[in-house]
Amino acid sequence: MPNAKPKSASAPREEIVIARQMHQALVLHFLEGLTQAQIADQLGISHATVNRLIKRGRQLGLVEIKIKSPVEPLVEIEEQLLALGGIRRAVVVPTVSENPQIALQAVGEAAARLMIEEIADGDTICITGGKGVSAVVAGLQPPRRFDIEVIPATGCVQGKHYTDVNHVSTLMADRLGGRSFQIHAPLFADSEAERRMLLGMRSVADVFKRAREAKVAVVGIGSILSDDSSYYDLHPSSSTDREAIERSGASCELLAHLLNDHGRVCDYSLNRRLVSLTLSEFASIPTKIGVASGPTKAGPILSVMRGNHLDTLVTDQATGARILELAKGGEHP
Repeated sequence: MPNAKPKSASAPREEIVIARQMHQALVLHFLEGLTQAQIADQLGISHATVNRLIKRGRQLGLVEIKIKSPVEPLVEIEEQLLALGGIRRAVVVPTVSENPQIALQAVGEAAARLMIEEIADGDTICITGGKGVSAVVAGLQPPRRFDIEVIPATGCVQGKHYTDVNHVSTLMADRLGGRSFQIHAPLFADSEAERRMLLGMRSVADVFKRAREAKVAVVGIGSILSDDSSYYDLHPSSSTDREAIERSGASCELLAHLLNDHGRVCDYSLNRRLVSLTLSEFASIPTKIGVASGPTKAGPILSVMRGNHLDTLVTDQATGARILELAKGGEHP
C-alpha cells in the first residue's frame, strides 16, 4: 500500500497570514484613518488586495460602526416614552438647569421650533394659558410672518399674565404676525346653568367653533397636588376646596379639566362649570402639543399620556426620566 501523502501545512498558514493582513488593513483604515493606497505601501501588498481585504472583512462582520452622539440619551428617553403609549411623538431636551424656570424656557423654545414646523399660512392655532404655553410664546423666533389665527381654547382668568389666555393669545399672534381672537367669558361659570348660557352666546360660541376647527393646539399640563400648582390661581374657591379636589382623585389638569391617574375627567363641581373645549372636542384637533417640565409635572404628564389626550409631548430630560420611573414602578402619578 503506497504511503499516504502528508497534508500540507501551508494552507492553514496562508489563512492565518490573510486573516492577519485583514485585521491590519481594517485597523489601519477604520481606526487610524489611512487610505487604501497608504495601507498597501505599509503592508507591502497591492492596492487591489487591500480593497479585497477590507471588503471581505466587512462581509464577515468584523467591522462594527457605532456613532456616539450627545443627543443619544435624549433619543433613548424619547423612544421609551413612546413605548409607554398615549403619544405618537416625544421631544426631550437637556435639563439645562435645576431652576425650573430656566428648564421650562428650554422646553418652551423646543416646542416653539416644533410648532413653527407644523404651521402654514391659513392655519388656526388654539391654546390654553399657563406657564408652559407662555414659555412657547417667549421662545418663538419665526423665520417670516405667518397668516394664522390664534384662538383661546378656554375661558379667561385675569390677574397673572400667564393665566390670562387672551393675553397669551395676543402675544403669540403678534410674534407670528397673525391675528388673535379674544374670548369674553370667564374660565368658570357660577353655575351649570350660567355655563350653558355663556356657551350659547354668539361671541363665545364663535370662539369655540374656531378652536374646534384648529389644526394645531398648544397646551400646558397642570399639576394639582403640588404647592406650586397654577390651578389654584384659576378660581378663588379651589384653594379652600383642596380636600374635595383630592377626594375626587384628581392628579392633573388639562384645559382646566381635572383628571385622575388614568386621564379621565373627575367628578368635581368645577369641572361641570368649566367654560372650555370639552376633551372630546379637543381630541378632534389634528396636532395636539403638550408642554411641561419640572419634578412636579412628571405624574400629571403620565396621567395625560394614559388618557391618550396628546399627540406630542415636549419636556426635559429630568422630567422624562421621572415619568419613566413612575411608569416602571407602577406608581400612581
